[in-house]
Amino acid sequence: MKIIYTDSLVVGAGLAGLRVAIASKERGLDTLVLSLIPAKRSHSAAAQGGMQASLGNTVKGMGDNEDVHFQDTVKGSDWGCDQQVARMFAHCAPKAVRELANWGVPWTRVTQGPRQVVVNAEKVTIEEAEAAHGLINARDFGGTKKWRTCYTADGTGHSLLYAVDNKAISMGIPVHERMEALKIIHDGKRCHGVIARCLITGELRAYIAKSTTIATGGYGRIYEVSTNAIICEGIGQAMALETGVATLGNMEAVQFHPTAIVPVGILTTEGCRGDGGLLRDVDGHRFMPDYEPDKKELASRDVVSRRMTEHMRKGKGVDSPYGPHLWLDITLLGREHIETNLREVQEICEYFLGIDPAVDWIPVRPTQHYSMGGIRTDATGESPQLKGLFSVGEAACWDMHGFNRLGGNSLAETVVAGMIIGKYVADFGENNDLVVDTRLVEQAMGELSTEIDALIDGHGTESPYILKQEMQRIMMDYVGIFRNGPELDKAVEGLKALLERSRNLIVKNKKRHANPELVEALRVRRMIKVALTVACGAAARTESRGAHAREDFPQRNDRDWLKRTLCCWPDANALEPEIHYEDLDVMQMELPPGYRGYGIDNTIPHPDTATREAEIAVKLAELGENADRYTQQQALMPFELPQELMPKNERLIDKLSAQVGEKNS
Repeated sequence: MKIIYTDSLVVGAGLAGLRVAIASKERGLDTLVLSLIPAKRSHSAAAQGGMQASLGNTVKGMGDNEDVHFQDTVKGSDWGCDQQVARMFAHCAPKAVRELANWGVPWTRVTQGPRQVVVNAEKVTIEEAEAAHGLINARDFGGTKKWRTCYTADGTGHSLLYAVDNKAISMGIPVHERMEALKIIHDGKRCHGVIARCLITGELRAYIAKSTTIATGGYGRIYEVSTNAIICEGIGQAMALETGVATLGNMEAVQFHPTAIVPVGILTTEGCRGDGGLLRDVDGHRFMPDYEPDKKELASRDVVSRRMTEHMRKGKGVDSPYGPHLWLDITLLGREHIETNLREVQEICEYFLGIDPAVDWIPVRPTQHYSMGGIRTDATGESPQLKGLFSVGEAACWDMHGFNRLGGNSLAETVVAGMIIGKYVADFGENNDLVVDTRLVEQAMGELSTEIDALIDGHGTESPYILKQEMQRIMMDYVGIFRNGPELDKAVEGLKALLERSRNLIVKNKKRHANPELVEALRVRRMIKVALTVACGAAARTESRGAHAREDFPQRNDRDWLKRTLCCWPDANALEPEIHYEDLDVMQMELPPGYRGYGIDNTIPHPDTATREAEIAVKLAELGENADRYTQQQALMPFELPQELMPKNERLIDKLSAQVGEKNS
């Protein structure tokens, strides 16, 4: 039995995982990262459009700050997020962007003077300030009041991942590639590491650590069509679920991106619409203003996806061999803009569709894209149930997204949460000892080894490929953009049947080393469990909130459902998870539940909302008119961060105001 010891173990080498590893290494902790693939191939590289941070450098971003970003994030979440976490995030995002610039990210910069942009299908000229020349630029994104999304053309994730990975390399952080973590070592109270399998040799290794951080990304591949990389199968969430102790949060909160290309499901960035692109139907009609006259194509993602689906249901989709679709029109942006700021989109269109997006419309439809749910953590990123188990990024339900994520907040979360939680992980490593219990290690190793033996030497009849295909089809058909009770019940029953069948798997390839069929067999049962948490959570939640849209319960019901779904699986032989709930306390909210700004307001209000609003009004009145926004915010909802992250952010408007003050004096 091979055992490897470290202080800080990180499972996943995307942006979130690498940023945590960097924070641990900076404290002098022995740090090690496990990855299915080479770090620079992680799914973080696929992020195109940008990263939200309230820098306020551009004329269209002037006046932006942490307050506005926080409010956009809370409204985007449909009041499902942890508002203290959203505050922590909004405060640190500008710091993370500037840190990344120091690490070599070539952010697109502001050029002083006039420039032409497309706003609401019209070309307009805006004038960038001389003082903003050379500062980090930002584009418009859905659900935001200000232009806040910092970008490097449309390859932002690629640029960030290369810079952060190069930083990790310069610090000497080892990444064990082609290693798949499959089991968490724990005693019911504390996590001690993981059992991982080498995808090349088949060797099982135990990685023992003071802290273990799961940063394995989302679970989009439980769906048949997804913009996620094929490695995003939810195994990190499944490992936590199979402890029987750790909980997953809000697993039914699954986002569908409006503009994935048909038929392959590859993403075309929200930057297309942020830069002025339009959605058109079979008649060439721009239909989004008919549904959302204010935000139009730049309504929040869940809203746009539903409006597109509604429009296609009315017969306004374009027929194709792959089903109906709509058109994304970016031709009005012009060839120069596309070849400069949307060049990845251009290449995707050329390679996968054989079209030129500067001339041709792009066939798109909503496709599974992001997982708001994940391993439930507290504000420090640690599991409340298993000490020493942390999670970060899309793998986690840190819960700054609630039931819908704003575009640009995902890429931001990876590095911002990695920055914040990385410091808490380092604190844990400094304040706790490495505990080695060889009995626990042998038990976990033995359980996984027995599972592999049963697949190789057993006499099962079920194909892992067929089970996976059936699971993905169930999720696509019954747990999609619009949901209803009868279809969700079908999904739950169908998935339970698949889970039972997965106990009788067989692999025809009997090799124990590099064996894709064995890899699939080890994953599929875990994936079905993750799918069941999504379907069961969706069936139980009888309301519509964010990306969870129930046709039979169209109202957002704050009175009964302002709560976080928690799933666990204490009985390994059970066919479905146990579900319980965590109430969101309105009386602690800085921004009490309100109208989100889309369609009609059909919310069933929470009984504490009016009370909290009145309490906020009294507190602000007591502070007086001269209280600044920082004083007001702290009075309403104090939040904590590591001390080095607490200083205020500087913005161009602050410098300009200071210069005016000096002149006047």
